[in-house]
Amino acid sequence: MKQRFKDKVVFITGASSGIGAESARQLAAEGARLALLARREDKLASVKAEIEALGAPVRTVAADVNDRKALDAAVAGTLEAFGRIDIVLANAGTGVTGPLFKLTVDDYRRQFETNFFGLLNTIYATLDALKASHGQLGLLGSVAGVVGTPSASAYNASKFAVNGLGESIYHDLDELGIAVTLIKPGFVDSEIRHLDRQGRVSDKPDPVPAWLVLSTPRAARVILNALYWRKPEVTVTFHGKVFTWCKRLLPGATRWVIRRMSKGRLPKL
Repeated sequence: MKQRFKDKVVFITGASSGIGAESARQLAAEGARLALLARREDKLASVKAEIEALGAPVRTVAADVNDRKALDAAVAGTLEAFGRIDIVLANAGTGVTGPLFKLTVDDYRRQFETNFFGLLNTIYATLDALKASHGQLGLLGSVAGVVGTPSASAYNASKFAVNGLGESIYHDLDELGIAVTLIKPGFVDSEIRHLDRQGRVSDKPDPVPAWLVLSTPRAARVILNALYWRKPEVTVTFHGKVFTWCKRLLPGATRWVIRRMSKGRLPKL
């Protein structure tokens, strides 16, 4: 196994499952020291045990990215334990789905609180540490922040905001010696598409065909490669690259195809 991240200190939010947990495992295998934050203490403890079995130093904090004081404490604890932070992967996110007329303003607000403002909390909490280390910031945007899809306006809007933020602060933070990588996954195997309007994992089937879903280990490898090479942006999944290309060069045709595929199949008032 390569040791590209040997002794790098990596701070990951949303680290109890999905891309966050798998990125932590692969970083541990490549020599990183890890600080993991997530809301679900039981799942976080399970990830910690896996990483400790790999022999990697790890500390965990059960907290919500909406709690700035808890984030500040987690960062302070990481600096005390490891001395610095080299990479931050702002991965925490949730999904609120449903057509506009079945959602409320509070649903949209809750979506933005985690996906956008929670991400901002993470940036501000770690900014001084990253400035000191001339480190890296990985932001989890999405292909859903490039192409709008039916019954996902709250999630799409939050990711459009993250994508725009990432493209803009790339310039601001470059002035401070901090590299920004905007990460835009397409359909990846995770819990996000199984969440209900309250952000809880439900038993609803995955609406995306299995053949179109990229495994979490493969997605994490793409993300780690982008971080290693300090790329400004990476689109994860081939279909994500195709959707992005079509939206940029053939926006009308892309909208027509999505509408054609969804016509008559969406909820009604």
